[in-house]
Amino acid sequence: MGEADTPMTIGEVAREFGMTSRALRFYEARRLIAPQRSGAARVYRRSDRERIALILTGRRLGFTLAEIKELIGRPDSEGLHLSREQCVEQINLLEQQKRDLELAIAELRHIYTSFYRKLLDGRPSDPRAGDDRPVPHARRGAK
Repeated sequence: MGEADTPMTIGEVAREFGMTSRALRFYEARRLIAPQRSGAARVYRRSDRERIALILTGRRLGFTLAEIKELIGRPDSEGLHLSREQCVEQINLLEQQKRDLELAIAELRHIYTSFYRKLLDGRPSDPRAGDDRPVPHARRGAK
């Protein structure tokens, strides 16, 4: 049995993938993974870790856990089972999300720039107020 085949604990797997043990237990509760048990301890084999990698890939590609469950299929199957149509749909969805994010970033930059302009004009604003009202002198530095 090679090093890649060595069973790992939940903590070791969490560290390997940069995630929490809680997330792994959540995936198990959702029946996305099914590690073996040694008493109360979970034992992750290479196939379990490969499946976790697929789940994380699916998440990175923007799929829901329910969609990922369908895409990875049976525990003994390999890869994400995506059709050409699913790829196109997901690309379109991600491109729309990207446009939405770009708009949100542009709006935040505009708000940030307005704070900077007001500082140059000598009119400090109160960011805690959620608007561009001047900071009352008595409130400066107050928490």
